[in-house]
Amino acid sequence: MIWEELDAHLDKVPGIVSAYAGRPGARPTWMRRADATHYAASTMKLAVLVALFRAAEAGRLDLDAPVPVRNSFDSALSGAPRFANDRDYDNDEAVWDRVGGEASLRWLAERMIVRSSNLATNICIGQVGLPAVAQAWALAGARHSVTGRGIEDFAARDSGIDNLVTAADLAALLGELALGATRPGPLASPAGCAAMLDVLVAQEHREDLAAGLPDGTRIAHKNGWVRGVRHGAGVVFPDDAPPYTIVVCTTTDLADGGADGEVEDDACRLIAHVSERVWAARHDLAG
Repeated sequence: MIWEELDAHLDKVPGIVSAYAGRPGARPTWMRRADATHYAASTMKLAVLVALFRAAEAGRLDLDAPVPVRNSFDSALSGAPRFANDRDYDNDEAVWDRVGGEASLRWLAERMIVRSSNLATNICIGQVGLPAVAQAWALAGARHSVTGRGIEDFAARDSGIDNLVTAADLAALLGELALGATRPGPLASPAGCAAMLDVLVAQEHREDLAAGLPDGTRIAHKNGWVRGVRHGAGVVFPDDAPPYTIVVCTTTDLADGGADGEVEDDACRLIAHVSERVWAARHDLAG
């Protein structure tokens, strides 16, 4: 069986590898250490995206209104000085080119996902607030994932305030988005969930989950990476089978691509292999 083969393969990988595969709204077909916590890296941006769309639907934010693009943020640690992002540690020059000007929250949210812009992410968090991000996790049914601070908020990080995810929680959030696009759900309206999925489909970093799929396969996904960590989380929409959720989280020395998400490393290849094998079993996932 594919699942036993995958477990045997992943047993040989150094570090912690968590995985989840199943249909949205159904019991998972395959899980592996799905409740183990990992440093979130950029997968925390999924909950920020949901928080933004929820705030917009509630009338608290206008996604199309311009906001200042400034590289200065309040720390999540009370009393700590403001912090800033490092341009060399980011993945999107387009956002940095607007520093000192303005941009719409909708555009910033898209850059946060499709290019994984850290600067855009912190601006979005500043507009919506960390409590709203926490509520997005809770409404999705997440049990262990937290977004406690912005990116490069080192004072908060050093005090123990961190960003953590599990494979099961990422699958829960993505599954609710997929289901929410077809009927009312807890995260947003069907139109809002469909719009968020469209943003995730436009993801430009395709070195892990997407690399294991046939060309042209629709996948709404977000990945995250720092040295020692590589995650991929998405919903795959085959033409010949119902959608399925797939998440692979790795905390391993195989993830040596550093801050440049376009560097393919062994962790990328590992996630692509899992994605390829789950794709092969897409007709056999429990409904």
